[in-house]
Amino acid sequence: MNHTPYSFKSSKILKLSWLCHVGLWFAIAGFAQVQTYPNKPIRMIVPFTPGGSTDILARSIGQKLSQSWNQSVIIDNVPGAGGSIGADKVAKSAPDGYTILMGHIGTLAVTPSLYPNLPYDPIKSFAPVAWIAKVPNVMVVNPNIPVKNVKELIEYAKSKPNALNFGSGGNGSAAHLATEYFKLQSQTSMVHVPYKGTAPAVTDLVSGQVQLMFTGAPAVSGFIKGGQLRPLAVSSKVRLSSLPDVPTVAESGIKELLGFEADQWYGIVAPAGTSQAIVLKLNSEINAILNTVEIKSRLQSEGAEATPSPPEVFGRLIASEIERWRPVVQASKIKPD
Repeated sequence: MNHTPYSFKSSKILKLSWLCHVGLWFAIAGFAQVQTYPNKPIRMIVPFTPGGSTDILARSIGQKLSQSWNQSVIIDNVPGAGGSIGADKVAKSAPDGYTILMGHIGTLAVTPSLYPNLPYDPIKSFAPVAWIAKVPNVMVVNPNIPVKNVKELIEYAKSKPNALNFGSGGNGSAAHLATEYFKLQSQTSMVHVPYKGTAPAVTDLVSGQVQLMFTGAPAVSGFIKGGQLRPLAVSSKVRLSSLPDVPTVAESGIKELLGFEADQWYGIVAPAGTSQAIVLKLNSEINAILNTVEIKSRLQSEGAEATPSPPEVFGRLIASEIERWRPVVQASKIKPD
């Protein structure tokens, strides 16, 4: 008698049974892991110097996570190469949820066009965790510059090509890209002065070493309120509630700028391979923080808009923004430091 069909069927049943047991074991292990997470300090890498918008947002979220979970969230500033050094550290970290990145438009969307040999892939190297905030850029000038609005700035820049120096947190930074985009749209010529971070660039703007910046609202809002910088416009489609008297670039009356929009955005990613359970636990807690009146008000007062959403929404944003900014980088011929 031929027992092959019976043996094959038995073997298949045993294999399925084994796979079910393995799957159940992994499910139990994953459940146990997420139940105890976090049971040690979390390291949140900020790929820029202290004092900039990325750092400000990271410390606000980190403080609240520490309080919620009674576990330290250590902010680790790792600047360099447009944020790619810090981002690469996270990409190569263990995917256990204890090393995460406060990324932003530069590190996750612009660098692929700037660095042909980027050591990480913004899509493949990370697991999107949470979209933190959308931050409109604010165009600010040193008060010694005799311009009061965008139209006057364009006229001034065209009458004195390359007489204006604009600062940024580095070649290819979000502030650099926003200003290059503005230059392309307005057909003006200005000289870029890159710094190693937003904070030193703002310091030199206040002292008059550079005359213009187009950067995230949190980094300059205090100086605007103190009268040390003059705001000309915001990059968003609508005005900021924290700066209601400052028009949008699109409101400048310049035909070429009618559809102008160049906001920054920020979000947290973890190394690829981080368990979905941990990603969802982080996402849930961060979204709860973003939905509190305290954090909403704090972000709003600094010109940022909280954007709580599922991880996949943030993932789609990253992918779409990579495609959006590639033509700007190419047209401006921006080269990294």
